[in-house]
Amino acid sequence: MSPQNQPSGARISAQAFVQSLLILFVLMMAAGILTRVVPAGNYTRVTQAGREVIDPASFRYVDQPTYPIWRWFTAPVEVLWGPDGLTIIVILIFLLMVGSSFAVLDACDILKAALARVVRAFGERKYPLLLVISLLFMLMGAFFGIFEEVVPLVPVMIALSYFLGWDSIVGLGMSILATNMGFSAAIMNPFTIGVAQEIAGLPLFSGAWLRVLIFLAIYAVLAVFLLRYARRVERRPETSPVFEEDQAERAKYHDLPLNDLAATDPRMSRGMAWFLAFFALILLVLLTGPFVPAISEYALPIVGLLFLIGGLGAGLVSGAGGRQVWKAMVEGVSGIAPGIPLILMAASVKYIVAQGGIMDTILHAAAQSFSGANPFLAALLVYGLALLIEFFISSGSAKAFLIMPILIPLADLVGMTRQVTVTAYCFGDGFSNMLYPTNPVLLICLGLTAVSYPKWLRWSLGLWAWVLLVTVLFLGIGVAINFGPF
Repeated sequence: MSPQNQPSGARISAQAFVQSLLILFVLMMAAGILTRVVPAGNYTRVTQAGREVIDPASFRYVDQPTYPIWRWFTAPVEVLWGPDGLTIIVILIFLLMVGSSFAVLDACDILKAALARVVRAFGERKYPLLLVISLLFMLMGAFFGIFEEVVPLVPVMIALSYFLGWDSIVGLGMSILATNMGFSAAIMNPFTIGVAQEIAGLPLFSGAWLRVLIFLAIYAVLAVFLLRYARRVERRPETSPVFEEDQAERAKYHDLPLNDLAATDPRMSRGMAWFLAFFALILLVLLTGPFVPAISEYALPIVGLLFLIGGLGAGLVSGAGGRQVWKAMVEGVSGIAPGIPLILMAASVKYIVAQGGIMDTILHAAAQSFSGANPFLAALLVYGLALLIEFFISSGSAKAFLIMPILIPLADLVGMTRQVTVTAYCFGDGFSNMLYPTNPVLLICLGLTAVSYPKWLRWSLGLWAWVLLVTVLFLGIGVAINFGPF
């Protein structure tokens, strides 16, 4: 099939779908087995300042709830009416809106024309462009706690990566991965730093001076990692783990007539202007959300709706007929739809553990390891505990309310400052977002490319090793200087 005849928009490859399906099925079965071998227990939840928190001294073992094996297999459907059902539905609708809108932009050549103008503006300075884009995405995560909201921008960055002679992995790296790096090495992230410090009784966003150094160190690690890989792929494209899978998409953006596409075409210019107006509104939502609770609560559906209206309107304004726009929308939805069962299966891992009554037991067992630990070891244990709980609960704020009330008194007992505790928690909560197959954002973004989860994991392991080294080093510094104020 020629590039011109390729379906519009992002498509989940059959290989990536099957591999992800098998991995998630194994995780579901493992979660189910845990409900049979781990005793059930729970903590008492109390309300403080309008929020539900755990009473650290209230853990008790309880009778094992009745949870039959056959429900392990129906869990991906049951999650839709479970406690997280509304959130999951919003994510699924968001994904379909983004997929259909991107397909319209792709089919109408609006995306290609916009990329042509960007590339021509930067000339041959493609690597400075890579560094600037990565920094901007990191800053959005570090200051505003933006993560899943940038998913609509991922296809654009992947297309830009193809256009510049790289692969889809570089596109993922300079967009969603960079956002995750900033979210994790947060400076003023309201959803992790803000919530955790409030629970710990610390001054809001205190200790920012050390977090700025952490941010710069993580940016340096990411920048070197991406630059080395991008240069290698440009020199020898066949070394890309997704070289074969990327061929069809890469062909769409290879040797594009820059002058023709970037030239002023009244209809194309109107289409781009329409979409840019909605893109500006999206950025406005992302930037004001952390400071306006009403916007923050509905940021994801608002961003998805703006992206959908912006994409469809741009297609119609650029001169494409309603039939072409409708066809592109259908192709976009059909290309993304296989990601829906993967997201439901990922969400069901937490659901199975919770229905089996063992979530609090796992949390209690992990907390017991603090007994007798020195401050540095305790910091590492907090890091590890956050990594463990992240596998089941991806929401940073929800996880903070779950484990911080337990961690704070334990930290006080072993002489670890609360600021170090918050820092270790944020490391564990954030960096694993682009590592665990139970995170829906990772599954969505991989679904927008031909990158399977195993290939993503193999590619990113070297980066995670450096991130682990840097973060452990900064935790050691925090302990040594009694990083505070307390």
